Amino acid sequence: MKNFFYTFFIIAISCSSNKPTYEDEIKLVQYELNTEYANASTSPLTEEGLKIFKSLDFFKIDKNYSVEASLELTPNTPIFEMQTTTDRLPLYRKYGIAHFTLHGKKFELSVYQSQDLMTNVEYEDYLFLPFNDKTSGNLSYGGGRFLDLKLPSEGSKTIIIDFNKAYNPYCAYNHKYSCPIPPSENTLPIEILAGVKAYGKYH
Repeated sequence: MKNFFYTFFIIAISCSSNKPTYEDEIKLVQYELNTEYANASTSPLTEEGLKIFKSLDFFKIDKNYSVEASLELTPNTPIFEMQTTTDRLPLYRKYGIAHFTLHGKKFELSVYQSQDLMTNVEYEDYLFLPFNDKTSGNLSYGGGRFLDLKLPSEGSKTIIIDFNKAYNPYCAYNHKYSCPIPPSENTLPIEILAGVKAYGKYH
């Protein structure tokens, strides 16, 4: 059934225009997230939350929140234990610092690489970008939000950060999970009005 609705969604996008737009791309990301959360076998929701779940709440799609950042590599940074909501301390290393401009102002965020996932063939090119901003604890989840990034191609000095793809950690939906806490250096002094909103509605 999931495959049927996925196929239907793709056809609907394809028929809307000759070429999928940026908004179509983000709507597909949102659709896939909603599909995952509505499925009992993949959902982080509690049993009670799953029964009443209809959709996640998203900020309005805004392409201005998709930025090309210059990536300053940090190859000599030490491996460290990232704090989580439990006693679990996963190992990460700061892979680099992303410098970008948003709304005419310059910002930077640290990008991390999981020492466990980098040994997994499926996730060896995975980078992790957790962050807080001025919506945290209000319009968005108080424990911060996450972005999944991919290692840039060899020789590339840039990386795309698309806040429209920002999602909540599983702890936003169910306290049984152990979730990384964004390091303080990744707190942005602005509102990021993009991505997934707070989940108080169904919790």
